Amino acid sequence: MTAPKLSKLELRIMSVLWEKGDCSVREVQEAFPEEERPAFTTVQTTLYRMEAKQVVARAKKIGNSLIFTPIISETAAQRRLIDELLSLFGGRIQPVVAHLVNSGKFTSDDVKEAQKLLRALAAKEKAL
Repeated sequence: MTAPKLSKLELRIMSVLWEKGDCSVREVQEAFPEEERPAFTTVQTTLYRMEAKQVVARAKKIGNSLIFTPIISETAAQRRLIDELLSLFGGRIQPVVAHLVNSGKFTSDDVKEAQKLLRALAAKEKAL
């Protein structure tokens, strides 16, 4: 199953849940830096919408506080974002890699890791 598309705020909320684990609305809100903290009701409404998208679920209720847990993994969300990015380039990875190399964000360690992953993929395909 493909992860649903998430807004910037939804991704930031998911980051809190992935990092801290199950949280109340207030705990999620307070995890934001004070100068860019959304209102409690904004976080609450966003979590309810995320629940409808089936990316978070209510884990339990403590008093009046709902505790939310992430349903999708960080890896699934990252894959969705990467797939969306590549679709902007017609599925071609070369322009993205060229940009990463030219900006210095793609290091020799990244090349080694990519080679390792490609060797593992080739071995897996050969075994089939």
